[in-house]
Amino acid sequence: MISTALAIQEATSEAVHDESVMAIASSIFQNKDSMSSEDFARALFMYSAHLSALTATLVTHVCLTENEINEMISSIEEFDEIGKDVTNDN
Repeated sequence: MISTALAIQEATSEAVHDESVMAIASSIFQNKDSMSSEDFARALFMYSAHLSALTATLVTHVCLTENEINEMISSIEEFDEIGKDVTNDN
């Protein structure tokens, strides 16, 4: 349990320090004065979405085996198909 918590902490740190995440943060910081409020908000949203998606991906790999991830993806695809059937693709 402690090793899992430490691995999750490491995955989170890895996501924060990821090259692409840092590049987005750097771009926002360097251009913040020349951005409109709307563009700044969009940039922060993009940064936040990218960071949270990467964090979730890395934490998932810590908590689940490859087989469990494949089963989860299959289940998501099945639920998506059920949703399409229920809504008639609307």
